[in-house]
Amino acid sequence: MSEPLLTVDGLQAWYGRAHILDGIALTVGRGEVVALMGRNGAGKTTTLKAIMGLVERRAATLRFNGHDLSALPAHRIARLGVGYVPEDRRIFADLTVEENLEVGRQPPRPDAPAWTPEKLFALFPNLAEMRGRRGTRMSGGEQQMLTLARTLMGNPSLLLLDEPSEGLAPLIVKQMADAVRRLKAEGLSVLLSEQSLSFASAVADRACVIETGRLRWTGTMTELLADDGVRAAYLAV
Repeated sequence: MSEPLLTVDGLQAWYGRAHILDGIALTVGRGEVVALMGRNGAGKTTTLKAIMGLVERRAATLRFNGHDLSALPAHRIARLGVGYVPEDRRIFADLTVEENLEVGRQPPRPDAPAWTPEKLFALFPNLAEMRGRRGTRMSGGEQQMLTLARTLMGNPSLLLLDEPSEGLAPLIVKQMADAVRRLKAEGLSVLLSEQSLSFASAVADRACVIETGRLRWTGTMTELLADDGVRAAYLAV
């Protein structure tokens, strides 16, 4: 088997003096969707931020596509082909949809799907209908789609997707799930943090379950759906 696109082992992370992650280990294969699951406060978002270099962290292994990320800042990690979609939808509110996409544009990469505005408008028909609309006039779900689309304009090989279904209307959630499946079909690798088992099971190949900053379980999504004990212990509200 080929080496995973992303390999994380012994990942520790802090916010100031607060030790949040304790030894997280996971992999993401090429063209694979992995769901990082757990309750609120489990450390899902911190894991994505730590991989991206946005919080203080240390790891025994933190490799992406043959590169050691452990000492790199976020902007250099992004240039290597890691795209990060935060939960809080950081669009440029005064710019139009098309202008937001242009901000994210980077040259194509030989080992990643190439994206253009027209290709993204086909992926997100809602955005196609509001090309000239400013971010301030978009709903939360539309802003989430735009944040994802703008990140894809960077032509990443790996997408870190934080809580893609959080707070969205059911129709938008379905559209987001359809989009993630299409990204996988394009060959993009995705690591997403998610609380919703229904969303994760609709898009992910494997799951990693964390609680209080520690990895508690890992396996296929089919195995997670069949394991009532794991779901009750770590995912039930």
